[in-house]
Amino acid sequence: MNLKDLTSKTKNKYTELCQKTGSILKNPSNMEKRQQYMMLFFGVALLNLGLVELASAQTDFDVDETQFTAVICAITEFIEGAFGALIMVISGIGAIVSAAFGQYKAAIGLLVVAVGAFVLRSLVATFFGDEIYADCAAE
Repeated sequence: MNLKDLTSKTKNKYTELCQKTGSILKNPSNMEKRQQYMMLFFGVALLNLGLVELASAQTDFDVDETQFTAVICAITEFIEGAFGALIMVISGIGAIVSAAFGQYKAAIGLLVVAVGAFVLRSLVATFFGDEIYADCAAE
């Protein structure tokens, strides 16, 4: 494939895309569709043009980790304490009641919540390491 074929294919695809975009904008069946397409194009343009600098992994974006660690420690203290036990018991009872009434999807969801509240500490340690809990003990 030579450069001339590649440029003609690119030009044809670009022309086809522009024609489709123009037909969508000029001939919508109602005003709501036109607004939806305009918002779609605006969102795509905003994501592609406006967030390039923040999306780059090489930016000099500093984060204050002490506040983040304090929030994580507060949340894990609540979930691992009496509040977590309350969530586990209520969602377990809700799963039993939901299964009794035939709502099996809700029962499975509540069962996942109950098991998640029970094994939260080990999940956090597995995915984020023990450094988070070491920082919580230091505060």
